[in-house]
Amino acid sequence: MPKDRVVSSPSFRSLFDTIPSPSLIVDQDVRILDMNSKAHALLGDNRGAVLRMRGGEALHCLYAKESPEGCGHAAFCKECVVRNSVKKAALGEKPHRKSAKFDVVSASGVAAVHFLVTAAPFSHGGETLVLLILEDVSELVLLRSFVPICAWCKKIRNDENYWESVETYFKNRTDIDFSHTICNECRDKNFPLTPEEGGVQGKR
Repeated sequence: MPKDRVVSSPSFRSLFDTIPSPSLIVDQDVRILDMNSKAHALLGDNRGAVLRMRGGEALHCLYAKESPEGCGHAAFCKECVVRNSVKKAALGEKPHRKSAKFDVVSASGVAAVHFLVTAAPFSHGGETLVLLILEDVSELVLLRSFVPICAWCKKIRNDENYWESVETYFKNRTDIDFSHTICNECRDKNFPLTPEEGGVQGKR
């Protein structure tokens, strides 16, 4: 099996590629050993150029070139969620999701990208490797930061300056479906119980 291809079985390769988020197989130094199709789209089509790179270098992290030794050696790297998640996974810690903000360098400047990071260890060829899944939640973070909502009807103004219901707004951007119920306060106000049903007269 080629050194740079961890997932060699066609059936496992197909399964690996069905993961809907960029997924990398990395060593304990966060060097990329393999990746799925979503990671190809995120990191670029030249697979050979990305393999063996450290994660920060492949993602164009702002701090990856801060130290001559590269990704993992700058002062900021001590707090890096990706690097620390991989380290903990390699030591046997159970997988968990943790949010991380990356300052990424692109042709247009520096941009913030937000990921939910999951790191899960597994054994391969006598070595402990880590499956690293990066879920891009930048749009959700942006939605949380500022949403123009009408103080009366609660509709939200979208980017085209049209007003949408809360359900439509989030459905179009996050694929979130809403279920509807009624809180106790609105139930008592709009559907008060009669005294015969156990309600208190005059209660709103």
